[in-house]
Amino acid sequence: MSDFIAANTAAWLSSAGATYLLIVLAEFGDKSQLVCMTLAARHRGLPVVIGAVSAFAILNLLAVLFGAAVAAWLPDWVVTLAVAVLFAFFGIQALRFEEEDEDEAIEEKPGHGIVATTFLMIFLAEFGDKTQIAVAGMGSTAAPAATWVGATLALTTTSVLGVYAGRRFLKKLPLHWIHRVSGVFFLLLALLAALRLLGLF
Repeated sequence: MSDFIAANTAAWLSSAGATYLLIVLAEFGDKSQLVCMTLAARHRGLPVVIGAVSAFAILNLLAVLFGAAVAAWLPDWVVTLAVAVLFAFFGIQALRFEEEDEDEAIEEKPGHGIVATTFLMIFLAEFGDKTQIAVAGMGSTAAPAATWVGATLALTTTSVLGVYAGRRFLKKLPLHWIHRVSGVFFLLLALLAALRLLGLF
């Protein structure tokens, strides 16, 4: 009996470890990590991490429970359009940032607002993405719980690294330049989503 438990535990840990390694490598430097980086340069890091991890946890759960079919719940063009509009909105908002009272503005930003913003951006950007489909595929061939744990820990790792990089490096830039850079970045993501919607990318 103990050998059976040990074998199952080893298989579970092996599945979780393989999922973790694969997803970390796939998401390192991906758009979700860059979103965390740019948001963390402008806001507190913890709410960004909470928002990102919550989004990834739900996305991975959907992928494991329902497989790649989760992306078929909504037409692809609806999700892509939502992503384009969302990123365009935040890009324009960042570019319109005024330098006056910038420190006060940052302090007044509520933590739950940052969590919600991060959650929405990550959830829509990653819904039906290659990573979620990969998680769904791994969940169909390995223990679903192990796949979910491995994938969620992997995306937590990349999110934390993105937040750390944003706070450590981008934070050294003047605040108005951070907003300019993040605004241009979000507009580029919106443009890519629009090109994908038109079938040009």
